[in-house]
Amino acid sequence: METSLHRQLKYHFAADSNSVEVTVDGFRIDAIDAKGCLVEIQHAGLGSIRDKALKLLNNGHRLRIIKPLIGCKWIETLDREGGERLRRRKSPKKLATIDIFRELIHFTQVFPLPKLTIEVLAVECIEQRVDRVNKRRRRKQYKTLDQHLAKVGESTVLKGLPDLWRLLGNPKLPAQFDTKELAEHLGQPRWFAQQIAYTLNRCGATEIASKRGNSIVYCRKGKSLTKKAA
Repeated sequence: METSLHRQLKYHFAADSNSVEVTVDGFRIDAIDAKGCLVEIQHAGLGSIRDKALKLLNNGHRLRIIKPLIGCKWIETLDREGGERLRRRKSPKKLATIDIFRELIHFTQVFPLPKLTIEVLAVECIEQRVDRVNKRRRRKQYKTLDQHLAKVGESTVLKGLPDLWRLLGNPKLPAQFDTKELAEHLGQPRWFAQQIAYTLNRCGATEIASKRGNSIVYCRKGKSLTKKAA
């Protein structure tokens, strides 16, 4: 079921009300923006639209993928669906822009193809819930009713390989580095640095230089911005 948040974002980016939920090359597209670019609002993982994105890009379309990143979420618990609010609190969970690498690892066949833009969009939302009457140990203690857009923040635009390095804060790495050194420079756990290193390599931002024990040693490649379509 489509959330209000998804619907609100479609209209936010669409050129007009007639540019929402259109069919292009047999695919249902969320919106078309004022510049004629196809817009997909992607709450789920990027990997789930990999094949769709490849086909649209290889058919010559410009594609703009909006990846909402909930930086602030207010949780409202109602007494019943459509009823009165019982309580309201701010969720402690907060994602950082760098977390997009957890999804880019499944999207390296697509990024950075020409005519593709990924926008990591910071949003603030309100999530409405009701408590479950019959609570089971392995089930959530609540049922989510809907999510509403409260505020649209800044977006981080990814078009080419330099954007990946900027997303990482342009770390001053050695000419050759392994994931332990990458983790230290980014202040991230090594398992996440391994995902980032894999993504950078598969996208073409780095190449494998050698091995250091059981660790792969990488070096940064040139300033090529895009890859050829498969």
